[in-house]
Amino acid sequence: MSDGRLGDGRDRYVDFLRAWAIVLVVGGHWLITALVREPDGEIRAPELLATVPWTQWLTLAFQIMPLFFLAGGYAASGSWGRARAAGGTVGWWVRQRVLQLLLPAAVYSAVVLCALGVCEAVGVDGGTLALVGWAMAMQFWFLPVYLLLSALTPALHAAHRRWGPLVPLGLGATAVVADVLAVGLHVPVVGLLDYLLVWGVAYQLGFCWRDEGPGGERSGLRGGLSSGRRGVPAVMAVCGTLAFVALVGVGPFPVSLILVTGQTPNNTDPPSVAMLAWAVAQVGWCLLAAPWVRRVLERGRVWRVVRPLGAVGMTLYLWHMLPVLVAAAAFYLTGIAPEPAIGSVAWWGWRVPWLLVLGVVLVGVMWALRPLDRGLVTLHARAAATADGGSRGAAWLLWPGLGAAVAALGYFAGHGFAYDGRFPVLPALGLAAGVGLVLAAGGAKPQRGHERERERDGAMPTGARGAAGAADPRDAVPGAPDAGRTPTG
Repeated sequence: MSDGRLGDGRDRYVDFLRAWAIVLVVGGHWLITALVREPDGEIRAPELLATVPWTQWLTLAFQIMPLFFLAGGYAASGSWGRARAAGGTVGWWVRQRVLQLLLPAAVYSAVVLCALGVCEAVGVDGGTLALVGWAMAMQFWFLPVYLLLSALTPALHAAHRRWGPLVPLGLGATAVVADVLAVGLHVPVVGLLDYLLVWGVAYQLGFCWRDEGPGGERSGLRGGLSSGRRGVPAVMAVCGTLAFVALVGVGPFPVSLILVTGQTPNNTDPPSVAMLAWAVAQVGWCLLAAPWVRRVLERGRVWRVVRPLGAVGMTLYLWHMLPVLVAAAAFYLTGIAPEPAIGSVAWWGWRVPWLLVLGVVLVGVMWALRPLDRGLVTLHARAAATADGGSRGAAWLLWPGLGAAVAALGYFAGHGFAYDGRFPVLPALGLAAGVGLVLAAGGAKPQRGHERERERDGAMPTGARGAAGAADPRDAVPGAPDAGRTPTG
């Protein structure tokens, strides 16, 4: 029986997880977005999870980011393993990896910042600018965390090859200690480590899962997370779920897996031990469901829906709040939209046409962004082609560039694009400088002989363009433009 893998060793289930995570993130953000038009014409966005507290239970279904990091670790493990075997340097691999996220994020940020700058110049109200800037940056928390984990992948993977599942166990134990210090002893700086520790557990579990598949390390740990041997996934699923229930029911943590203003402690800023328990449980249930989902994905019609979603995932992730602004301008500023009490039966009934309208607008946005998407694929391919042995002297530029970009994206994630209604000059310059330095950096590419070997083995589709180690579609960052696509789409 087929295991759901393509002829090139690509696992359809991993692609499904990427697409499913994107769909739930987009749907969840749209669902909880509540808009109110004040008598003076100002638009407010009340916080649904705070206004209607029972909706916090919905976050158990929509908080899917652990699977995003799981799929990311799975892909990164194979990508770095192949690049390392072919002689690629750490700097070269990290540069190619982070550019898959930095380039589309930088272009998106530039467009939004330019629009906000124009609006500020013509006198748009600062409160409106702050609200729009927050809405357009609410998804950015993921980017600095993922970029840092990508930069740490060579070290994390080396630890995995030596200690295997003991690494996520160690990260999880350290996260518990950090959370105790942050929540119990009120040491907030220590709690910030949980961004890397908690999400790093899911990322590192992706390494363990990769050992099961084609090209995995198979370092004596084979079968540890295999869905064919359900013991470990079942333990993770049951124990993680029970731990989450205890931490929420008896412990101090709320049920909401999305930040609610004023809620202390919370589960996401930074991620708590309750989020860690939920991540472990979610990974366990995901691995248990793998055999059944893989059988479904063997159907051609299902796969034809899943594959395109993965290819445009990063575009969807970045731009999915733009339709909300379009709908707000078209229906709320004009007073056309009905406004029943938030949380009422009528309000929930209007969620259906609301989601449909946003879906139609998003299709139009995605169509309009096709040239930009193709241009980003071309730019990434050219950036990969310029990183050769002759540019090794500039390789050190990668690290300050990455640091500046992470700091700028972290600022936007926490403050929005127009905090207090003002244009963020320093963060904007920091992001531009960071991306420029990363583009200027170089490193040693994998050997061309290894590229030909992978083509013979079926690991790379014949004729795929780009540097070895970057063109393999299995290597794509979850949600990022597929590195294996040609500039013509």
